[in-house]
Amino acid sequence: MDKETARRQFVSELWQRYEELQRWAEENWPDKEHPLSSADFVETRKELLGLRNPAQAPGRPASAGASGDAREPEQGGAQYIDVNPTPWP
Repeated sequence: MDKETARRQFVSELWQRYEELQRWAEENWPDKEHPLSSADFVETRKELLGLRNPAQAPGRPASAGASGDAREPEQGGAQYIDVNPTPWP
């Protein structure tokens, strides 16, 4: 099995497990006056969909792929890319 096939299978299983988790969370949310909805999970879904094509992941800087520094950590690339903006002072 090549890396691409393994990655696709992983993402597919992860997506199924996440949908199960979302259903469970919506059903078991303790605050019945303010129930969870699928809108509460949009950002996580975007991140998971980004796993299908890591170059187009929502939090990934556009310049990383263009500058040629889109290497994996084991290839000498960054181990951590800060995608969260600094909070306003």
